[in-house]
Amino acid sequence: MLPMFSRKDPADGPAVIESNETTNYTYDITQLNKEYLASTVALVTGRCPGEIEKYVHEICADGELREHIQRCILKTRRHHCCDLDVQYGRRIGWYAFVRALKPKIVVETGVEKGMGTCVLARALMRNASEGHPGVTYGTDIDPQAGFLVQGVYRQFGRVLYGDSVETLKTFAQPIDLFINDSAHSIEYERQEYLTIQNRLTERAVILGDDCHSSNELRRFALSTGRSFLFFSEKPAAHWYTGAGIGIAFRPA
Repeated sequence: MLPMFSRKDPADGPAVIESNETTNYTYDITQLNKEYLASTVALVTGRCPGEIEKYVHEICADGELREHIQRCILKTRRHHCCDLDVQYGRRIGWYAFVRALKPKIVVETGVEKGMGTCVLARALMRNASEGHPGVTYGTDIDPQAGFLVQGVYRQFGRVLYGDSVETLKTFAQPIDLFINDSAHSIEYERQEYLTIQNRLTERAVILGDDCHSSNELRRFALSTGRSFLFFSEKPAAHWYTGAGIGIAFRPA
């Protein structure tokens, strides 16, 4: 029997749904929240808000990516803990950052199913078609993580298995976009930032997935001469109140 989760927001959908997910919940975010997200990404990247809104629409309307994720879910033994209603939440922002920044190297710590990696890879795929190639590397200690990263997505998204901090210590390439989403520990988060500090390019952007409850990315930003912003996620029709995206950056 599927667990029942309450999703109460009359403006955005039904009050109750069934979901297979027991952790790393997925959901859409409200239309207003998407507009605020586009403005946040535009401010950080120095791009026109209209351009970022186009990227937000691009990922939300991407049927090919949704179908890829659904096919992978149906083929895995872990389908019982995944929802076929594919929603990206704050990962929409990750996508928009990649499309706007045109990074050569993206690093994401903490892969789990690999939805975030697929979203990043999809953005890199489109960048490459416009003459801006790049690769995203995900790290995870779970050898079963990243089962959604299959087919063409492996050309743009690769999973490195092992402890994230230890993996980062041996990662030699300059990092243009770094996303912390691994162990939900303040000390571990701090160690990741310190480890990649000298591997960041001058205009690198660092995103933190725990900034709704942790101040570590803001501390890192201030200690390295960067600005800090926090985007607060507002799920649409879901019981979870949402997390967000912490952003450390040097203004454009």
